[in-house]
Amino acid sequence: MREQLKKSDFYYDLPQELIAQVPLQDRSGSRLLMLHKESGRTEHHIFREIAEYLRPGDCLVLNNTKVIPARLLGVKEDTGAAVEVLLLKRREDDVWETLVRPGRKLRPGAKVSFGDGSLRAEVIDIAQEGSRLVRFTYDGIFEEALDRLGEMPLPPYIKQKLEDGTRYQTVYAKYDGSAAAPTAGLHFTEALLEQIAQKGVELVYVTLHVGLGTFRPVKTENILDHHMHEEFYQVTEEAAARINRAKARGSRIICVGTTSCRTVESAADEDGRITAGSGNTDIFIYPGYRFKATDCLITNFHLPESTLMMLVSALAGRENIMRAYEEAVRERYRFFSFGDAMFITDSFQKEPGEAE
Repeated sequence: MREQLKKSDFYYDLPQELIAQVPLQDRSGSRLLMLHKESGRTEHHIFREIAEYLRPGDCLVLNNTKVIPARLLGVKEDTGAAVEVLLLKRREDDVWETLVRPGRKLRPGAKVSFGDGSLRAEVIDIAQEGSRLVRFTYDGIFEEALDRLGEMPLPPYIKQKLEDGTRYQTVYAKYDGSAAAPTAGLHFTEALLEQIAQKGVELVYVTLHVGLGTFRPVKTENILDHHMHEEFYQVTEEAAARINRAKARGSRIICVGTTSCRTVESAADEDGRITAGSGNTDIFIYPGYRFKATDCLITNFHLPESTLMMLVSALAGRENIMRAYEEAVRERYRFFSFGDAMFITDSFQKEPGEAE
């Protein structure tokens, strides 16, 4: 079956006007499409109502990475031509793996100056998939230069300027390192997380720094020919122990976002036991994959033919996902980073006395 999976199997038509350009004023006011993965049945809710569908003992796994101002606009020192550098991953000290534009003008040896010239970069090598290794030189502290000169790296399908950069961060963002937000988490407010915790749901935090592996488009028609880019992840001893205890007692592991899911699956053995540690993962999840630890998933709506469409299809079934997406389009849901959410869940009965 796997050999027959094609990129085009994960295509759907999306009107451009359904791509959300700005976040809602109320994070938890987004719409929520609940998809029951066994039956394919769907329900429509408001995101804050998700607390009603979480059970005491559930383990909610969230990615606490923090987006850095990774987009740098500068000029090529010898010609003055405008260039853009997107930081993907720190390799060592002042050497970063980056995406550059225009790539044809930034070969090894090219030098770029940013802002007032207090931050400069030299391309030292071409890495995998055409990314560039860049060495930075600067006055003072690199992070301070980045805060001063960098911009929030919004995806290219968002055309409007983001007025408040905190809206592209989760309220629990903690560790710097991402080139994009783990967007499923953008729907949570501190009050909603507190409500969920008071219900007896465990909140567990892991880290995956979102980079090229998450958002690089699939260019091969046979998806097995697609190679995922490595991203750094970390699971602490405490997080591993709490997830393992939840699994042992039969509670659900509910990942918030595909990045949390990929982290948990990367750290799990064949029996679903999580091992603490850190490293790089290039895990690629597509239909036919057997989930080792993840039971349910809270996620946003993803780009057609993306690896994220393949991941959610692996969890809920491709046919169920494609039908749910068609329904979301008909119902005028908002798509992508600042859009609405989906909860891929198992069969669920509300507790006695709860309103339907």
